[in-house]
Amino acid sequence: MPRIIPKLLRHVVRVIAVTLAIFAALVIYVVQPVGTVQASPLPPADAQRLEAHVRMLSEALAPRDAGRPERLDAVAAYIRKEFERSGARVSEQPFAVEGATYRNVVASFGPADGDVIVVGAHYDACEALPGADDNASGVAGLIELAQALGKAKPATRVDLVAYTLEEPPYFRTEHMGSAVHAASLAQAKTPVRLMIALEMIGYFTDAPDSQRFPVPAMSAVYPSTGNFVAVVGGVGAGRLVARVKRAMLGASDLPVYSMNAPSALVGVDWSDHRSYWAHGYDAVMVTDTAFFRNTAYHTAGDTADRLDYARMGKVVAGVYATVMDFSAK
Repeated sequence: MPRIIPKLLRHVVRVIAVTLAIFAALVIYVVQPVGTVQASPLPPADAQRLEAHVRMLSEALAPRDAGRPERLDAVAAYIRKEFERSGARVSEQPFAVEGATYRNVVASFGPADGDVIVVGAHYDACEALPGADDNASGVAGLIELAQALGKAKPATRVDLVAYTLEEPPYFRTEHMGSAVHAASLAQAKTPVRLMIALEMIGYFTDAPDSQRFPVPAMSAVYPSTGNFVAVVGGVGAGRLVARVKRAMLGASDLPVYSMNAPSALVGVDWSDHRSYWAHGYDAVMVTDTAFFRNTAYHTAGDTADRLDYARMGKVVAGVYATVMDFSAK
């Protein structure tokens, strides 16, 4: 018996060591630490302009739901006008759903052909709700990104796409505006270097324990305070997500956290990037984590006065840095 105990202890130690190693490897893969990043801060997008866009979309142009296509046309016209101010090549992608016509609005920069980088945000809202964070914030970021790209002249084609019909009743269907756009790229055999979905980028809080997670154990490796932006990618996209994260970290002092996870994890594919995954394109979601932080998600309380436009501007600066990084090579 005395000889058996040391053997058993050694076995237990080995099992614990292997378990810890597997856990550490899993954490590294999921969380994607990128080490120290030398920041080269970029000017954040103008907070006042971001707020003006959000208020226009969530107040003056509301409601923006699928049942009111004429209201969505007015929103599309506003976005088109703002895109045109940037000097972009602006086009629309109309499509029919159940007897009504809807449209994506596209602003193109750089070369007219070759690889493309897509940054998209949906401009419709759930039911008759204001949808300030969801997703007027993403569209406001897209509009201000257009102003920056109009001055930058990227080396690779960049398409900024304002989608419609992301919200129910068409969520997760082929009628989503992003599904229509992604399918058109696949049909044309257009190489997509990267797609970024801007999904709720305006709600930040420094309140303790304000951040929630789909799996409670995630609180061991992620902050409990909702003052960061997240980059979300699928399984197998570790290097892609790490590169996006590094570019965003270098653009401002806003904390950036990332995750690679399967679509089965709640929230991972709950935006327009899922439409590009369906065609095998590299795509990520940039988000304030939606309902895992913002308690006004899909309620009448999702209003413009609740958003943090200064930090939202830093998100836009990070996305701009990412686009320019991927455009260069």
